[in-house]
Order: sequence, then C-alpha cells, then structure tokens
Amino acid sequence: MRYFIEFSYNGTNYHGWQKQPNASTVQEELTKCMSVLLKEEVELMGAGRTDTGVHAHQMFAHFDTLSTFNSEKIVTKLNSFLSNDILIYSIYKVKEDTHARFTATARTYKYFVSNKKDIFNPNLHLVLKDLDLDKMNSSCSYLLGEQDFTSFSKVNTDTFTNNCDITKAVWTKEEDAFVFTISANRFLRNMVRSVVGTLLDVGIGKIKVEEVKKIIEKKDRCAAGTSVPAKALFLTEIKYPKEI
Repeated sequence: MRYFIEFSYNGTNYHGWQKQPNASTVQEELTKCMSVLLKEEVELMGAGRTDTGVHAHQMFAHFDTLSTFNSEKIVTKLNSFLSNDILIYSIYKVKEDTHARFTATARTYKYFVSNKKDIFNPNLHLVLKDLDLDKMNSSCSYLLGEQDFTSFSKVNTDTFTNNCDITKAVWTKEEDAFVFTISANRFLRNMVRSVVGTLLDVGIGKIKVEEVKKIIEKKDRCAAGTSVPAKALFLTEIKYPKEI
C-alpha cells in the first residue's frame, strides 16, 4: 500500500531534503524514525529537493509498506521522536500509482526580504536599500507562462528540460517585510533564489525593468543576478489532483 506523509520543517540545521553522504538531511532523519516505528526499511520519496537551509511549511513524501498501522498514533510517535524542527501533520493512503514528486501539479514558494534589521527574525534577507515594489512587480510579468529558465538555474544539472510554467509571481508588503510569492508546475535548482536576486536588482535600480526579459532570453546563468541566501526561502504549498 502507498501512503502520503504531510509535514513541515525548519531547514536551518539540514543540508536540504535529499540524503547526502556525511551530511544531516530531512529525508535521512524522517526515514530513520519511520523505519523504527514500522519495523521495516522504509524508503521515502519527496515531492522535490530543497537546498541547504531552505524551509518547508508544506512538504509531502510517499512510501510503500505491507504493514498495517494506526496513522494518528504513528503521527504522534513521530512528533515525539523527531527533533523540534520537523513537524508531521498527517499520514494517509493514496492510489498506488500516485507519486509525491511527479503527480504534483503546482508548487508555491515565498521569499522574505526586509530593509530593516530584525534581530528576532533570522529568516529574513536584509537589503539595506530602498526597494521599488512597483518596478519589481512590473518585472514579474516577464516571468509568467511556460519558458526556458536556464538563466536562473544551476549549471550542469540532470534535468531533462529547463522549461517551467510560472502561473504566479508577485511582490507584496507585509508589515516590515517584502514578500515574493511564486507558483509553477516545477522549479529548477536554485531558480527561485536567482529570480529573487535579479528582481532585487530591479528594485534597487541596478537594472531596468525590461532587462529581465532579455536575461530570460539569453539562457545564460551569468546574465542573471546573484542568488540570495537560502534562509529566507520557504516552500509553502504543493498541489495534487483531488482523485489521488
């Protein structure tokens, strides 16, 4: 039987989601606990890979098991065994062909920026310059739709295509923070952080609004802005078809 597990994590102390040699990852920690509780070797397949230091308000993974168990009790036990930076919400049965990564239809990330120092919120990217919100939002229009986003991707990745379909890209002001929200069917490695770095260049007047279009067309990572720090990036939502 195939199950989905829904959870969130603070990525500060982890080298991302995916298992790595000689590094602490969310997948490794969660897999260990699941295997102990179910008394069998469990393999977790995540909905995607988050980089070192990136957080997730909502994340999913699937696993297969022959065991029968009480989902609520397993969730309670997991939350008591896991460290305080991983929180399990639910475990539920799904159709056997449902895949946490490939069945997902959309993902949403948020990035948090401030131009005021906040000693009580370490998960803000500090930019000590005035930001032009209108110009940054004007630049967002060039991101929408299905395009090749090679300019915002890490080089030498193993993706079969660099095309992504972005359905939402917008900056909002929430109290003292500038929040960038972006939704797409898929994202490339480091994509959101390099997009944010480029849009911040627009916001501080380093580049013009229309240059974002030219950067995309060049398909050259060197043309885009600096990749901003991971600590302010949050995976906030993953969508699946209702029929799973």
